Amino acid sequence: MPDKSPKSCAYEARIPVRFADCDAAGIVFYPRYLEMFNGLVENWFRDELHFSFTEIVTNRGWGLPTVHVEVDFVAPSRFDETLSATLTVRSVGATSIGLEILFRGQDNGDRVRGKVVLVLIDRAVQRAIPWPSELRERILTFRASE
Repeated sequence: MPDKSPKSCAYEARIPVRFADCDAAGIVFYPRYLEMFNGLVENWFRDELHFSFTEIVTNRGWGLPTVHVEVDFVAPSRFDETLSATLTVRSVGATSIGLEILFRGQDNGDRVRGKVVLVLIDRAVQRAIPWPSELRERILTFRASE
């Protein structure tokens, strides 16, 4: 019998390291990676989930705050490099998602590994709300294989 479960996939992108991302030592200043994480998530929502932050924040009055983040800084990244970014879904709750993010250098070596938990909220009442079912299904297609 054929497997009818969704195939696991990852969202992949390329991220340029800009001059503004770097500190006096010439490497990415660590908080900039969190900005890069957020940009990656925002692009994933727009490009793959077809549910842009404009739709979430402006049109619906919702929010998608980060409630937990873990980061391992494995090796430095430098100005003018291009990082390969991979985002996979580790878990999907009723109102939250757990993501795993990996940035690799042009040498394919790991630079930064992160785990991020986001929660969908209604900003008017500052409470978590369930994922719309269609969006939840699209998120699940990016779930990492066990």
